[in-house]
Amino acid sequence: MEHPNKQEAYKLIDDGFNKKSMIIILAKCHVEYEGRARSKLDTGDRLILIKKDGTFTIHQQLNLDPVNWQAPGCKNTVEYKNGNLTLKSKKTKPNEEIIVYLDEVYTATYYNCVDTKDLEIRGYEKHMVDLAWENPDLLEKGFRPTRREYQTDNGFIDLMGKDKNGTLMILEFKSRKAGTNAVKQLKGYIDCFADNKDFVRGIIVAPDITDNAQEMLDELQMEFIAMDPPLDLLKHKTSTLDSFF
Repeated sequence: MEHPNKQEAYKLIDDGFNKKSMIIILAKCHVEYEGRARSKLDTGDRLILIKKDGTFTIHQQLNLDPVNWQAPGCKNTVEYKNGNLTLKSKKTKPNEEIIVYLDEVYTATYYNCVDTKDLEIRGYEKHMVDLAWENPDLLEKGFRPTRREYQTDNGFIDLMGKDKNGTLMILEFKSRKAGTNAVKQLKGYIDCFADNKDFVRGIIVAPDITDNAQEMLDELQMEFIAMDPPLDLLKHKTSTLDSFF
């Protein structure tokens, strides 16, 4: 509805609440919040988004994050009384409430959205470890992975295994260019195996490495293997393993 009067806007918004729809409102409004703190937002043009799970957000024309918001599970209502149109979003545990005074509604709409899909994300360290676990020869011929997310006193080792000669390998994966902090992290893991009588290979696996980090690796007799994180989405996988290197 374009430029509805307040009574028309009330009926549309109330209908959207009754139908458990997503509601989108562009309006001139001012906002009050009371809960863990108190705040007041003077009159301005804002985008108000209300979702069926109770999520309530108010956006200004700049910046990514909402200026006021309530998490899922809130009770959201609309009220038209004495010529005033207000939205309320109330949360308990802890008690918090946002009141939006709609001075002028530019557009208002609601829609029963159908969306059952989860966001598929690729390109993290976990996906690199997955790839190495399933295709160990991509890292080194004869490599046999044995443990992942192995806990030590200095944190969790991404991947452990043995090379073709039976030497223990400890691998730390980074999805971006590795720096000296990654080397220090790897050394901390290696130190946990100080009692090991045999040599332990420490390896950074990342798309690239800084010069300082490579020098530190050389000094510590550790290694670097270049590997890009897999970016192909699983349901649209068309690239070959060679594309990761």
